[in-house]
Amino acid sequence: MPRDLPNWTYDRRRELGDRIRDLRLHANLTQEVLAEMTGIDRRTVQRIERGTSDPPYSSLLLIADVIGVPLSDLVG
Repeated sequence: MPRDLPNWTYDRRRELGDRIRDLRLHANLTQEVLAEMTGIDRRTVQRIERGTSDPPYSSLLLIADVIGVPLSDLVG
């Protein structure tokens, strides 16, 4: 991942991760269950929720579908 990204991009990734975690918990899903249902590795789910990973669009679509929310609820 490039190191020359503006600082605000890291802040936004953390916000996205927090939102995903909150919605996942609201749906009563563990990270392990979310990973299993989306086909995304559990460690990747952890990194997305911590804001240390840049999830691809397709992963965000899968996460939103499994959690049962529109994609716009994830990305704000």
